[in-house]
Amino acid sequence: MTPTTTPTAHAPAHARIFRPHRDDVLLAVVSVLSGLLLWSLGIYNTSDRHFFPAWAALVPLLALGPMELLRRTAPRVTLAVGTVGVIADQFTVGNLATVLVFTDLMYAAVVYGKPAMARRLPVHTGLVTIAVTVASVAWLRTPQSLMIGVITGIVCFGPALTGATLRNHREAAEAARLRAEQTALLAEMDRSQAVVAERARMARELHDMVANHLSAIAIHSTAALSIDSPATSREALGVIRENSVQGLAEMRRLIGLLRDAGADQEAVATPSLAALDALLGQARVNGAASGLDFVLQGGLLPGEPLPAPVELAAYRIVQESLTNALKHAVPGTVRVRVTRADGLLTVRVESPYGDRPGPRAPGSGAGLVGMRERTELLGGEFSAGRAGSVWLVRAELPAEEKAVAG
Repeated sequence: MTPTTTPTAHAPAHARIFRPHRDDVLLAVVSVLSGLLLWSLGIYNTSDRHFFPAWAALVPLLALGPMELLRRTAPRVTLAVGTVGVIADQFTVGNLATVLVFTDLMYAAVVYGKPAMARRLPVHTGLVTIAVTVASVAWLRTPQSLMIGVITGIVCFGPALTGATLRNHREAAEAARLRAEQTALLAEMDRSQAVVAERARMARELHDMVANHLSAIAIHSTAALSIDSPATSREALGVIRENSVQGLAEMRRLIGLLRDAGADQEAVATPSLAALDALLGQARVNGAASGLDFVLQGGLLPGEPLPAPVELAAYRIVQESLTNALKHAVPGTVRVRVTRADGLLTVRVESPYGDRPGPRAPGSGAGLVGMRERTELLGGEFSAGRAGSVWLVRAELPAEEKAVAG
């Protein structure tokens, strides 16, 4: 079957059918009919001009009337024809409709023409009005000669000024609309970024709260399944139960925080560095079966308050480092050190590195990503990698309130 083609917007310009605006068609028809009516009734602009017969006044009228059809699409052409026509009309008995058509063509040239022409026409018509006024007064030397300048201003300068005013209002409205759209777009982008940031924060909190307990559960359940010993199974079940209860409590706290359950709930759900001893104690219980011990070296001096975001980030980094040690570290001692000096809070966690026998908990790599994000959001520096026989996690966080707020 041969496909049929239909005219589209991509067709060449010469192939498109010209269709004037319906208002322009109405203007053209009314202008011509009005001019013909005035001429038939013998109503002329003046009766003392005898350069041409009376019917000659119809020539400028019939030339300018159809120009209304092009006032939007070809304003430069219509203005040129209109200027010639209105000048020619002055050598006949004159027709008021011809003058009115010219004023509309002048107005349309400013409104629909190019910006440069729209800027120049009010200035040029103003200068023409002044020149005609001065010339009339100098030539005729009568007070009535001022009316020639007034009429010139009404016919050419007035429409140009009106068109320029309307165009300026339209451009200002369009600029305001574009600014509103840009503002709405920026607001939508900010909202989307805020949603993404909030989701990332929720993901970090969920991972850091629950991953430690789930890792311990995975390790001890694997140990209970692989070692056929009632004592080992009972010990593993005890650790599994304890981590299950604690993990469930952490989940409830997180859900309560997300539901905005209140300031008290939020305070409970936000840990601090004062709880590091309890965190390491839990890690010792969870890592005993893997031959791991956990030691806290040094610590912050009392009476040194930290910004809440910094303290939370430091706690979560230590928590995630301990979780990774439970998953991957070989038997040995995991050393945790948190110090503050020169406006920086330094978190350092060293885990024994090597080939680990026995059961392992699977890892996704989200923990390292979360620790790095927490550090960078506060303007700190984070590094994690092998350093000799240990796996070293190190984070430097700004310890001053001003640095965090900035």
